[in-house]
Amino acid sequence: MQPYFFPYIGYFQLMHVVDAFVFFDDVQYIDRGWVNRNQIQLAGKRAWLSMPVAHAARGLAIGQRHYLLEQGVAPIKRKLGEAYRKSERLSTLKAIEALLDFQDANVARFNAHHLREIASWLGIDCRFIAASELMHGDKELRGERRILALCRLLSATGYINPIGGAALYDAANFAEAGIQLSFLQTRALPSRCSDGPAHLSVIDLLMRSSVEQCRELLSQYEILDARTAQSSAP
Repeated sequence: MQPYFFPYIGYFQLMHVVDAFVFFDDVQYIDRGWVNRNQIQLAGKRAWLSMPVAHAARGLAIGQRHYLLEQGVAPIKRKLGEAYRKSERLSTLKAIEALLDFQDANVARFNAHHLREIASWLGIDCRFIAASELMHGDKELRGERRILALCRLLSATGYINPIGGAALYDAANFAEAGIQLSFLQTRALPSRCSDGPAHLSVIDLLMRSSVEQCRELLSQYEILDARTAQSSAP
């Protein structure tokens, strides 16, 4: 998975179910995605938390881009304060703010840091690996071929992806490589916002639920085989 910015609970469910979780830090950074932003609930409506990224060549990988931390951290903290200042979980808010104070502006490393930390809070025990450490700058392999190469390097017997990617892969190619292809579909309910239901950032979940309640949500998913996933994917 790309190292997303404080993603929703389904991202952490993937961490919970696997032995090794690979951060795609060496794939192209895409504007207006989930790598530098996510949503919380503010006054009952969805609101964006966005960390500005320094301008750079469009084709650079996530691990080659950098946040503008001095411009981004303070506004995000103000918005979090506005959203949760009446919460009973102010110690959690301070812990999240401490994650935002991480000083490495590299987008991939900044995100991977808070992803690992939140995984630890939730009691997740898996191995975290950066794809760049395995592929060593190899940009020739893309898409499914890249996934299969990473699986071979890790001696994997199975690969699990979110159900949203069900149409991207051919189960026969994975079977030929001796790898079971599966997809995770979250059963965690979206948040109820006045502008419609939505799976919000894990920040919102942590601020509205205890850590124990969040841990219980980690098991609220279903693992589907490729055929079932492709027929039921949105």
